[in-house]
Formats: sequence, C-alpha cells, structure tokens
Amino acid sequence: MSLQVGVTAWEFGTRGNAVDLAKQGEIAEALGFDSFWLPESHFAGPASIPAPLMLLAAIAARTTTIGLGSTSYLLPIRHPIQAAEEVAVLDRLSDGRVILGIGRGFQDDMFTGFDVLVKDKRKLLKANLEIMIQAWQGEPIAMGKTPILLAPLPVQKPYPRIWVAAFGPLAIKQAGTLGLPYIASPRETMSVLSENFTAHRLHANDAGHGPITTTPVMRTIFISTRPSLLKQVRNTLNTQPEPLDEWAIIGDEAFVTDKLAEYEACLGLNYLIARGRIPGVESSDQIASHEALAKLTMSSRQS
Repeated sequence: MSLQVGVTAWEFGTRGNAVDLAKQGEIAEALGFDSFWLPESHFAGPASIPAPLMLLAAIAARTTTIGLGSTSYLLPIRHPIQAAEEVAVLDRLSDGRVILGIGRGFQDDMFTGFDVLVKDKRKLLKANLEIMIQAWQGEPIAMGKTPILLAPLPVQKPYPRIWVAAFGPLAIKQAGTLGLPYIASPRETMSVLSENFTAHRLHANDAGHGPITTTPVMRTIFISTRPSLLKQVRNTLNTQPEPLDEWAIIGDEAFVTDKLAEYEACLGLNYLIARGRIPGVESSDQIASHEALAKLTMSSRQS
C-alpha cells in the first residue's frame, strides 16, 4: 500500500483558539502525517471556523514541513482578488505548504448572510477560481481602468495545489470539468464513491484534461486494541442511515490495514484524509489512534 495520509483537527471546541489548533498541527507533524486540515463553517456557534486560512497561518508558524489544507475554502462568498492574496500570503508564510481545498457551500442561511444567490454558487466558484489562477501566475487582471498585478505571488508554481470538495452529481461534474482532484464526502458509501470517481474521471476526460493522479478520500478512522473503546466509538457513530462500516473505519490495525487496501483497490485511493472528532473520545485516545495510523501507513509505504 502506497498512501499519503493527512488528518483533520480532532478537537474543534476551541472557539477558534489558534494555540489549541496549532498544538494539534504540531502533534500531526511529529507523527509524520503529510498534511493537517481545517474546514470552513459559518454561523455555527462555538464550532464555527469562518476564516480557516488565518488559523492555518498560526499552525504554519508552529510547524515546518506538514502540508496545510482547507477542506472547503468557500469561493462564492469571497472576492477573488482578496482570496488570491490571502492564499498567496499563506503559501509564502508556510514556504509552499498550502493545499487549497475549495468548495461552494450548501447552507442557504450562509449565502443569505453574505448576500449571494444560492443559484449562482457554481458560476461564482468557476469565475472566481479562474481569476485567482490568473492572478497567481502573475497575469494582469482587468479590474477597472488599470490592470492589477498580484503581489506577493505564491511559492508553489504555477499556483498552489487545488482540490475540489464536491457532493452531488453537478459538483462532481464541475470538479472533473475543471480537471482538479475531487475530495470525496466523508459520509458516502463505497459504492457511491466508486460511481462518483468514475463520473469525475469521465468528466475530466471529456473536458480534455489528462489523468488526474490524486484520489483523495476523507474517512472517519479510529484504531484501538481495546474492545470496550471500539464498542463505545461504534455506538457513538452508529446514528446514520448508512451502515457505519460504509463510511467509517473502526477497528484494530489489521482491520484498518485491510480496509484501506480495499479502498485502494476499489477507488484508486492514494490520499487519505483521516477524521477524528468523535464525541466522547478523550484526546489522548484520539492521538493514540492517529499514532497507530501513522505507523501502519508509513510501514506500508516502506515495504
């Protein structure tokens, strides 16, 4: 198994406390993970993360090698030049470690709050991304009478890595048409993911793009040898209509190794984004799970 692995923050109840998130980033880097990811959310109380790039900047200051990922930096609610500047500054600050996962958003209240029409979200994502890519490459952008040039430019050339968080046929089609990797939903079943990745690759091919070599999947993962703890985790998570084993990987190292091999064989998975944030699980147990995941995936890459 040859697999790159990143992790999301496993504790979000920090009210945006950058120190707490940066500590998690330090732990993830020390364990050898490839990247550390934050989502974006608005108007969600203490769990809100309205400015993930600002928090990733704090994590960048406390780490040196780990990639810094956004699972859904929402382009439709942002001005493209300001967004391009902020991403470029973070890429400079982190010496080229940004993985920009972009998204459209799905909550009507959020679009209302930002005075954006829901029906325009896909059009805005595409238009804003095109402007941002031009700006990152140093091309003049027509904004008024005098074209503008972005400064500073990102470290990564021609621009930072861009992945698209997509849910539903239209979003998957847009990701494929753009020729960008698609970050699969953390709650979709294996069979649905297989259909989605097939459709994504077909849309990319139809749009004239070459093979998309990065296949990322986000899954809730928990590893332990303690039966009572595994039972607790399964009982906590087993509240969805879909069977738990279709969207989460819960078990000992041998079980998780086999499941990840299945994802590789069925989906072509080569980049795993492991989610924690399991209610009722102590931080020490979550870190122990991540440590086990890091060991088993690194040993597989070396074999």
